[in-house]
Amino acid sequence: MVDNQVARITFGLAIGILVAFFSYQWITDSSRRVERRLEESVVIEVRTILAETLLLNGLEIVDPLQPNREAGKVYIYRTAAGWQVSGYYRRQEKDPWHPFLMDLNSATTMTNLRVDDPEMVKRANADASLEVLF
Repeated sequence: MVDNQVARITFGLAIGILVAFFSYQWITDSSRRVERRLEESVVIEVRTILAETLLLNGLEIVDPLQPNREAGKVYIYRTAAGWQVSGYYRRQEKDPWHPFLMDLNSATTMTNLRVDDPEMVKRANADASLEVLF
């Protein structure tokens, strides 16, 4: 007959050791930190590209580094060709939030920008990489 108290202690110690081991592996994994730094640099580049492409100064931008639940969900996603970053922007506080989706290649150069902003229709006619959806 097996002593239940010994079995419980052994089981508890085994689970504790496993949790400690996997926690240590998770904490010391440097690939997540490297990926996070890369994502941060991509989002910073997106902010610059967005302001330059739309030719707007003083934009208030909501992106993966500065989320705002009132504006909506934002994300950064690695694709086969590079990156996709979504977010929102507005010119002034009274202006509604305009969603954007930017595609970038692996060299963080914009390949396509989709915005939901009727005021950008003229700019989209002059720039093939800019799409206006509304």
